[in-house]
Amino acid sequence: MRNAIAILVLGASLSAAAESPLVTPEEKTAARQITPDVLRAHIRFLASDLLEGRGPATRGDRLAEAYIQSQMEALGLKPGAPGGGYVQKVPLVGIRASFPEGPAVFRSPGGMVQGIPGENLVASSGVQKSAARIENAEVVFVGYGIVAPEYQWDDYKDADLRGKVLLVMNNDPESDPNLFAGKTRLWYGRWDYKYLMAARKGAAGAIIIHTTSSAGYDWPVVQSSWQGELFELPEDSTPRVSVKAWATEELSRKIASLGGKDLDQLRAAAESRAFRPVPLGVTMSVALANTIGQKESGNVIGVLPGGDPKRAGEAVIYTAHHDHFGVRKGAKPGEVEIYHGALDNASGVASYLAVVRAFAALKSPPARSVYFAFVAGEEQGLLGSEYLAKHLPLPAGRIAANINADGIGTFGRTRDVSMIGLGKSSIDDDVVALARMQGRVVTPDEFPDRGTFYRSDQLNFARIGVPAAYLKAGIDVIGKPSGWGREQAEAYVKNDYHKPSDELKESWDFAGAVEDSELAFHLGCRLANAPTMPRWKKGDEFEAARLKALAETAATR
Repeated sequence: MRNAIAILVLGASLSAAAESPLVTPEEKTAARQITPDVLRAHIRFLASDLLEGRGPATRGDRLAEAYIQSQMEALGLKPGAPGGGYVQKVPLVGIRASFPEGPAVFRSPGGMVQGIPGENLVASSGVQKSAARIENAEVVFVGYGIVAPEYQWDDYKDADLRGKVLLVMNNDPESDPNLFAGKTRLWYGRWDYKYLMAARKGAAGAIIIHTTSSAGYDWPVVQSSWQGELFELPEDSTPRVSVKAWATEELSRKIASLGGKDLDQLRAAAESRAFRPVPLGVTMSVALANTIGQKESGNVIGVLPGGDPKRAGEAVIYTAHHDHFGVRKGAKPGEVEIYHGALDNASGVASYLAVVRAFAALKSPPARSVYFAFVAGEEQGLLGSEYLAKHLPLPAGRIAANINADGIGTFGRTRDVSMIGLGKSSIDDDVVALARMQGRVVTPDEFPDRGTFYRSDQLNFARIGVPAAYLKAGIDVIGKPSGWGREQAEAYVKNDYHKPSDELKESWDFAGAVEDSELAFHLGCRLANAPTMPRWKKGDEFEAARLKALAETAATR
């Protein structure tokens, strides 16, 4: 199947010039700057205790920014932030919620159930105010909470949900491959979509039902990701719910049962287009006291100016996020834990700092400019890349492509490399050709149910029309039994993802990560030199945004 995909994609015309070599001798030589020792050294520093988990707007965050800037500056990249300098300041609003009146309370004539913060319920403020309160609001089960006209799907119908609390399923319908891409999760299945749609319907709050299968991670990941101080960009006109929450499946069952409903029967009914919102006969009350702080992080941006006067005003942009979760309270009183974020995403930063070394070794730069943006606040909801996409150093219509890294391979060389979003843009052709040169095949997302394309920074570039390549490590590991790589990837998600144990392991084998980084380097060279710009495939969800951006750019020439 993997080989078939690779052959089909390779059969399409390459977006780069057919007459140009796939990789020049100079580029092959420059790629040798990418070594296991370089990757390991960057990760060792960025994931060290000294940086205290690189939480947004902390001392560790600033140290990471300074380190990244110094590395780019030493390698000859010019300041690339809009307005000058290497750092684009990203304004953040920090919100730390407490529960002065105790747990959330769900009531019905049949009894009462408590949502205990940090145990069976995780709740945060949806508003940037000193308090957020829901008092005796009716709870309504809204299925998946999706409105998708292209699939003739509307979970809300004409229900009046103003002021109510919506109990919503995670993910999107996956039983029918002709609906919502089957097992492949779309943005409709993401938590940010659920909260946004609830706000658009005027709801007071929204509770997402957590299951490990629907989320792609277990409950402790939710607990660690939504505790302590959370960050947002400053509030704008986008509608908001007062309270955003997650509930365990067990608590969700109890809430449904309070109203005489069976959660499994409700979820089964929600698999149909005919589903309508179901009032549960249950009310919710919860009060949050919020400590609000105006803070600041930064996108660290460097640029290698293009060598062609006609195309230097166009660019390829690499992205990797430098933040993680910082320091959190541990399980024991007085104990603190550092969320090191070694794989997620000190490793992605390391990979692209190594790619900077390769570009710096070129005797002459590519035709288009090449930007490296090490962005902030990804773990808080892709905040740094969202801010960058709204405040670009050049118009979106002049950006050829975004190449993103969010973790690298640590298990050794692989026969494959994964491209998240394979089949969406003409960049596929270049990735497949370059991987084939390495003796490897390109596979689609190995875990499509996790909605990975909508969970990292390339999404914000895609939304403004920029074709994106999100490259991930393969799982067909050379020298290991079939299935071993998948087992290791799943073990990481279970044991280390968004946990303090995501630390640099001396056993990590960076041979595969070197090949992946070389591929990312060669891809950037190819796209930066191509005579034409990449494009989204016809009918893709981001095609219209690209056409609009190109038209706006053409109008200003």
